Amino acid sequence: MTKLTLGAHPFLLGFDQLERLVERTARTGNDGYPPYNIEQTSERSYRITLAVAGFTESDLAITVEDRSLVIRGRQHDDGADRVFLHRGIAARQFQRSFVLAENVDVGEAVLGNGLLHVDLVRHVPESVVQTIRIRRGGG
Repeated sequence: MTKLTLGAHPFLLGFDQLERLVERTARTGNDGYPPYNIEQTSERSYRITLAVAGFTESDLAITVEDRSLVIRGRQHDDGADRVFLHRGIAARQFQRSFVLAENVDVGEAVLGNGLLHVDLVRHVPESVVQTIRIRRGGG
């Protein structure tokens, strides 16, 4: 039996990008750090909240790369001149990626109380009705 993929279905023309998007999302391989929440804040807006205790604004970078929201964190280890009897708070780097739909834009990002909030807004595209004229053919 042949496997029918999403991009190969005869009624879904031009959706091969969607199949690649699903594959790319499955490959992100996030390890669970840092933990995060995604909440819907209104009908057309969302908020991603990451627990980034110990990180400052200069330790974090937020970019949009090829319709993916990428949040990176890298702490500068200033513990070279410090002696730890116990070190339970690691200076650990991370990268967390979220695939965005084409009509979703990244709003502002706010860091406070160890939480990084990134707001997203979904724009509703206008409905377009197009009438195609039929011409008489010769055969």
